[in-house]
Amino acid sequence: MKKITILSAFMMLTFFTYAQSGAIKGKVVTQQGLPISNANIMIGNSGMGTMTNANGEYQLHHLEVGALTLRASYVGFTPLSVEVVVKPNAITIVPDIIMQEKQEQLDEVVVQGRRNEYVVREPSPSLRLRTEIAKLPQNIQVISGELLQDQQATSIMDGVIRNVSGVTMLEHWGHFARIHMRGFRLPAFRNGVNVQDSWGPLSEDMAFVDRIEFVKGPSGFMMAAGEPGGFYNIVTKKPSEERIGKVSLSTGSFDFYRGSFDLGGKLTDNGKLLYRLNALYQTGDSHRGHEDSERWGIAPALTYRFSDRTQITTELNIQNAESYIGAAYVFAPVADGYGSLDRNFKFTDTNYPASEIQQLTFFTNLRHDFSENWGFETQFAYLRYDQEGQSFWAWSITDGGDADRRVTQWDALSVGKYFQTYLNGSFNTGAITHNILGGFDYTQKVYWADFSNVVAIDDVPFNIYNPVYGQANPLPFDRSDPIQYRNGGEPYSGNTLRSYYLQDEIGFWNDKIRFTLAGRYSELLTQGKEDQDNQFSPRAGISIDIVPTLSAYALYDQSFLPANGVDFTGDTFDPIEADDVEGGVKKSFFSGRLKTSLGAYRITKKNVLVTDPENPNFSVQLGEVLSKGIEFDLQGEVTPEIDVVLNYANTNVEITQDTDPTLIGQRVAGHAKHVTNGWFNYDFAETTALKGCAASLGYQYQIDRSTWAWGADSQSDLPDYFRLDGALSWKNDKFRVQLNVNNILNEYLYAGANYGTYLYWQSEPGINGRVSLTYNL
Repeated sequence: MKKITILSAFMMLTFFTYAQSGAIKGKVVTQQGLPISNANIMIGNSGMGTMTNANGEYQLHHLEVGALTLRASYVGFTPLSVEVVVKPNAITIVPDIIMQEKQEQLDEVVVQGRRNEYVVREPSPSLRLRTEIAKLPQNIQVISGELLQDQQATSIMDGVIRNVSGVTMLEHWGHFARIHMRGFRLPAFRNGVNVQDSWGPLSEDMAFVDRIEFVKGPSGFMMAAGEPGGFYNIVTKKPSEERIGKVSLSTGSFDFYRGSFDLGGKLTDNGKLLYRLNALYQTGDSHRGHEDSERWGIAPALTYRFSDRTQITTELNIQNAESYIGAAYVFAPVADGYGSLDRNFKFTDTNYPASEIQQLTFFTNLRHDFSENWGFETQFAYLRYDQEGQSFWAWSITDGGDADRRVTQWDALSVGKYFQTYLNGSFNTGAITHNILGGFDYTQKVYWADFSNVVAIDDVPFNIYNPVYGQANPLPFDRSDPIQYRNGGEPYSGNTLRSYYLQDEIGFWNDKIRFTLAGRYSELLTQGKEDQDNQFSPRAGISIDIVPTLSAYALYDQSFLPANGVDFTGDTFDPIEADDVEGGVKKSFFSGRLKTSLGAYRITKKNVLVTDPENPNFSVQLGEVLSKGIEFDLQGEVTPEIDVVLNYANTNVEITQDTDPTLIGQRVAGHAKHVTNGWFNYDFAETTALKGCAASLGYQYQIDRSTWAWGADSQSDLPDYFRLDGALSWKNDKFRVQLNVNNILNEYLYAGANYGTYLYWQSEPGINGRVSLTYNL
């Protein structure tokens, strides 16, 4: 009772003593009334600001009540300042800011109005949060579309992860990306929906991607049933009122050819019906040869605006891809060591067939704003992933180099149905502000797989020192029955998840101090487990503005994983729980054009299944894993000519509790202890002879590596990894020409593991390049 009285007194004191705050909302347009996207909106010289969205709209919250100066700037337009009076506990609508084009050459525009290509200040709507990223008690890093273009990434497997601290990709199956962060696998989200599968989904193609958001930690506002490292969210390109027309052609090493286009704009004069249409076609080989594959996809999207407050968006994405699953692996005796075979050595036969993959995703999103402060979104999503193919592996290899090569039938069908509905709102209780988020999530996933047929493909052993190709036996796989009816008709995996959540961001002292209190209640029914897991996951955080450009945060969050099976007595297991405690600081420089974050975390994963010492064929829940580390990210504009991405992470994951005392303190595979990456882009000044030219240079450096491996969790004998990449480009209003060169130093780079009886690894190509031409319609 005494604690409640003290808390009540504190709340009453806050109510009467803290000043009120307000918000502003508006739009930036040309003299013709067309929206200007990515215009800079700044509050005087405070360093606070934002950028307009694709519709030219902007919002700023948590502002002091009273008069302020709003400054708008954009390259090619005259900077403009307007006076605004912020009203208490309300959103002030600012009249449209009409910017005038400048006709002369402008050094001033280069300095003040140049678009900041690498900094994204606001999370996407699919993350459900309306607070600026710098003000959130969470480490969220965003990879912008402009950065993806500078690096000429075509899929998420093209080194995209280099842009976020501590993120690594463990091995390469070719058709999907297994991405790890903080020592745990990251689930793949698309537009706020968790689409992760055991061996999927299909790796994201950048032709359809607007941005990628990496959210670190359990992130209870989006999920609770999952690994505690975080997740990455692919945000697809959406319809826009702004006219979009872009065609790109690329060619490069290993017979790489690719074409894509991106179209968008209004379908009706009144702007009620908007569209976006993206498509791609790609062919190419690998550095090993005889792996010709193709990939194509098309993604139409429509938005219909019923009114200024209500709109519905529907997206369809159809992709078809070929993948040589397992063909990247190379095997050798332990005595030979990693990299003992040529970088281009081919372990599969020259006639090893490609696996066929078709993937369809469908999203429908309805958004309605009841008022300036309250609104809701409802989203339905459907994913179907259909794969027919095979996977390669060597079962053994002798000291003399004779390999037992085998191929497994690798057919899969995954169907996911998703429903989300959530409410956002803001209100004040006196001088205290509240940002409310609450809703309901539903997920139903079923994954059928046929991995049962394994065949030895050689009558005569394949010798790595004297390889003979073209002698492999044909694959006798039976696909006469649909995959749903094979293996007794039982799915390989699946789950049904229902969860309810509520979150309140509570602001004090003009929102300079922000408390986050939240909880999620999950009901998870897992395939093969009779009992349902019911779990409550709390979340608490605080974010404090020390000065307008510097904030500090702390967070406590939880996640859980289902634990299948039973112990020796027949009892089912409790969910595997994980607690995350972290904190850090976020600092912006140069009026918000450069942002940095520095944080530390400690994740404890409890109730991990370990071997029962009295009954070795069963498990008990006595295991614990500890992941801890520090992370630093820098992203943005150092000078008007220089954009930079720079990051570093120190990650340590080890066993802290086990029935086998000798395992305590042992390293858990799946991370590199030290990872640092950099990307530097220099745009030559508008007034020089090199107008329109740019040069980029980037590196990836991993130290003390350990990758995911069967039976090799304690192995960390991989050498350090260093890769240097670069790019040159030229552009004007219509054209962009770009050359990217990867692995400039021609290093023999690989990932792999010591299996105990042999080594395996996957090599990257040597120095290779790609040229692209983009035309703006």
